Amino acid sequence: MSRRWLVHLVLLFGGIVMITPFVWQVVISLQTVTESMRTPPSLVPSWQWHNFVDIFKTVPLGRQFLNTVLVTVAVTAGQLLFCSLAAFAFARLSFPGRGLIFTFFLAVLMVPGELFLLPRYEIMQKLDWLNTLQALIAPGIFGAFGVFLLRQFFMSLPKELDEAARIDGANPAQIYWHIMLPLIRPGLLALGLLTVMWTWSSLLWPLVVNTDPEQMTLSAGLASLVGQYLTNYPILFAGSLVASLPVIVLFMVMQRQLIAGIAFTGSKG
Repeated sequence: MSRRWLVHLVLLFGGIVMITPFVWQVVISLQTVTESMRTPPSLVPSWQWHNFVDIFKTVPLGRQFLNTVLVTVAVTAGQLLFCSLAAFAFARLSFPGRGLIFTFFLAVLMVPGELFLLPRYEIMQKLDWLNTLQALIAPGIFGAFGVFLLRQFFMSLPKELDEAARIDGANPAQIYWHIMLPLIRPGLLALGLLTVMWTWSSLLWPLVVNTDPEQMTLSAGLASLVGQYLTNYPILFAGSLVASLPVIVLFMVMQRQLIAGIAFTGSKG
């Protein structure tokens, strides 16, 4: 019994540590600029609710919110489609060099994403896609992690399913779409949620490829509020709070599916 109380205390302490930055964000978003820079810091908000209105006047937050939604939906749909196709091929189809090619896919996970920044930018420049939403969508619709994640789910399914489907005259495309995809729904949900969170909070690439505020996402638009000499932290934190709420709500609703999907990936493969 004492061990259980100890575990609960440790978890409670960890929860408090994790939630403290969010609480601090709420407090600052409801203060004035002077109060936000006071030393020692003030822990009591002065309830400046107009900060949540002023943020929409400072940057085109509505347009950037729409851009973020469009980019997130498109990237998530692309990840689910292309990663599931590649994962199905690696897990259920036999072809020369399958293991070697998959090893190269996994090797991509070990390369820092910053190394691809310049080549991607040059590609977008040659395609005349700078300051467009497709420049934010195209590089993210496929990823090695998604292939690895869904491959584990495909490999957990019995081979008899493929054999029975082939006997009934189904081709690989029909097996993939009508039989395999419905059975890996937890993996698709997990990948979809992870992609939504990563895409929604992505900063470096949107900040580099788009300089027009009307074509920015929320993360890049809020980053533009950081000044060289002075930053209006209450406005910035209010915008950050507005931008983070949709993802927080989505995670709270779907957290069980996300945890179950991630935990399942190590079961076989």
